Parts: sequence; C-alpha cells; structure tokens
Amino acid sequence: MIQQIKKYNELEEFQNSSLLSHQVLHIDFRYNKIVYEGASGLCSALANCINLSNLTLYLSENYIGDEGASGLGSALANCINLSNLTLLLSQNQIGNEGVSGLGSGLANCINLSNLSLDVSSNKIGAIGASGIGSALANRINLSNLTLNIRWNQIGDEGTSGLVSGLANCINLSNLSLNVSENKIGAMGTSSLGFALANCINLSNLTLNFGSNKIGDEGVLGLSSALANCINLSNLTLKLNWNQIGAMGASGLGSALANCINLSNLTLDLDGNQIGAMGASGLGSALANCINLSNLTLHLRSNEIGDEGVLGLSSALVNCINLSNLTLHLMSNKIGDEGVLGLSSALANCINLSNLTLDLEGNTKIGDEGASGLGFALANCINLSNLTLQLECKRISFKDALGLGSALANCINLSKLTLKFRYIKSINKSQKFQILNKCIKSKRLVVFRIYFF
Repeated sequence: MIQQIKKYNELEEFQNSSLLSHQVLHIDFRYNKIVYEGASGLCSALANCINLSNLTLYLSENYIGDEGASGLGSALANCINLSNLTLLLSQNQIGNEGVSGLGSGLANCINLSNLSLDVSSNKIGAIGASGIGSALANRINLSNLTLNIRWNQIGDEGTSGLVSGLANCINLSNLSLNVSENKIGAMGTSSLGFALANCINLSNLTLNFGSNKIGDEGVLGLSSALANCINLSNLTLKLNWNQIGAMGASGLGSALANCINLSNLTLDLDGNQIGAMGASGLGSALANCINLSNLTLHLRSNEIGDEGVLGLSSALVNCINLSNLTLHLMSNKIGDEGVLGLSSALANCINLSNLTLDLEGNTKIGDEGASGLGFALANCINLSNLTLQLECKRISFKDALGLGSALANCINLSKLTLKFRYIKSINKSQKFQILNKCIKSKRLVVFRIYFF
C-alpha cells in the first residue's frame, strides 16, 4: 500500500492536523522568518507524530537559533520509527548548543536508514560538529548519508569528532559530506581517512573539502582510506584551493589506482600547486582505471604546463571506455606541445560521445596546437556533444578556419559550442567563414559560437 504524503506550508494548518495519522510528511517553512516561538510550536506538534516513517523538513533561512534546534531534537527523539529523514536548517543562527541538542535527539532515531542533514552557514564549531558525530555513532543501519556543514568553523577538532561517528556506519553505501570553508587542516582530513577505512561497502562517495588548508599531508591521509574503498563506482572529490602540491596529487592518484571499479570520477583540484609532476603522477594512476566511462577533471591554475598535460594524456589512452570527458585546464601555461599530446590521446578515445575541453588562459597555444586538436577531434567519430574553449592570442584565422573544417568531419555531432578568446586580427567576415565551416557537420542541431 502506497502511503499518502502529507504536505504543509503553514504552521497552523500542520498543528491542527491529525498528528498521529502522519506517516509520510513534507513540511516546507523556508524563508518564513520563524523565530524560537514558531519553532517551539512546530516541535510540539512534531513530537506527537510518533508514527512517522518519512520526514522532510525545510527550515532554511529562518531564525530558530540554538533553542529551536534543541527543541527539534527533542521532538525527533519521539519519532523512533523514522527510517528516512531530511532536515534543511541552513542559515538559522544555530551554534554548538543547538546542533548538539539536535544530535542528541537524532541518537534516538535508531531505525534511520537514510539521513540528509544541512546545517550549512550557521555558527557551528568543534563542539557542535562532535555532537553530530556522537549522534551517528550507533547508526549501523544507515545506508545513505548526506551531511552539509559548509561555511561553519568546525576546524580539525570538529572534523575529527564528526567523522568518529562515521567509523561505526559500516553499512553505508552512499555518503556525501560537504565541509568546505571550515578552517580544516591536515589533521582533520586524515581523521576522515581513518573513519572511511571502515566503510568498505561504499559504492558512491562525494567529499567536498574545498577552500580549506589540508595540504599534501591531509590528502595523503585521505588517500590511504580511499585505497581501501575497492567497491566505489562513483566518486566526487572537491579539494580545490587547499595548498596541495605534487606529492599530494601523486599520492591521491596512487589511491585511485586501487579503485578499479570506478565508472564515474569527478576530481576538482582547482587553485592548488600540483605542477607537472603532480599532474603526471595523477595521470599514471588514472591509467589503471580502465572501467571509467565518465571523467571530469578540474585542474585550473596549477601550472602543470606541457609536461603535466602529456602525463595526463597517457592516462586517457588507456581509458578506452570513456564516453563522457570534461577537462578544465584553464591558466596552466600549456602550449602547442601539450595540446598535441592531448590531441593524440583524444584521437584514441573512439567511444567518446560528450567532450568538454576548456583551455582558456593558456596563451602559449598557437597554430600547431589548434591544427593538431582539430585533426584529433575529427577521429572521434562518435562525438555527439562538444564544448571547446580556446585562448587564441597566437592562433591565426587560417588555423581557426582549419579547426572548423576538421570539426565538420565529426559526422555524429549534434551539439557544438565553440568559444574563441582573442583570435589574432579577425574581422566580421572571417568570423562568418569559421561559422560556415562548422555548420557543414551533417547532423548538427544545436550550434553556438562565441568570439570574445
């Protein structure tokens, strides 16, 4: 029997409903300027919904504070039959006391199998994060967990306390953790690594540690845990702007090489300092991930240069099952040699259907690189969607036109987006000629071209 979902957008309507009858409940009170008094009324009503199995509660951008969050925890403590719980509590001026009270209530929800908790953009420190960790400590039935604690101040100590509970969640198959912008260093990241080592059943993992200061040491600690997650099929790692160097990138690559079942990988290392050595180490490891079908790499502003691109390209040659590839390589001092090596690798990816390649900010790319890229893409006969962005300060109109002619040979292209930045001395008529070459691709349905 399908249980009926009850939805409420007004507090009074919910308070006057038949509370004991609710089993599947969706409450949306976002942006309602709810303060503690309103939260108290909500919590009192929820405490009587003792037959709930599924609860979705949206309270983002209100003012419930510590008292409201603690009251919510007390209410949820009565809902012992909950198996699916989603709480959105971002931007509510919740601090350590409130989130600890919330955690105490969640600790009583022993039947939870799916939990999604968003407490981003509050005032949570180490104590509060540890309170959430304590709530997770006995949740051995959890299979799906999403935690968003972005934009707080949990630091290393809070991260360690938070993930200590994860070590007991041995049945997790799906985990998403966002602790970006939390003043976390190497110690906090390494503690996560120890916790993940117990989660051997993980198949889907998303970790966002963006804009912290984890450095090489932190990445290496995390990598040691990933090496044990041999059942991972989907992995997203966001480690952008974290002071990571070549050693950290190479260590991460070595760990990924053990994840032989990976089919989908997104790796964001924007704004670090991995250099050519780190990019090459990463490439050598990815060459072992032969089952990859979807790969996204964000490596913006890492000074990888031609040598680093060549190292990455060596990995692509082995990833023969790739169907979707996204490479963001902006501002990396890449020249013709690097583009030619990348082009040669792409020419072997004959199963590619979707390709996004962003080379903006690489001012050393010239005519030779543009020609080689066009020739390579012409060999990707299964390409249906292509987005290409080039820095063209050294690329002439003649070779831009040649690139357009080559793309016309991608006989299965249905969607094409080209972005040319700073083509040398190009006029309106020449722009039209490039456009005219591209549209000769027989199956093209959507075509966009930008000159800026």
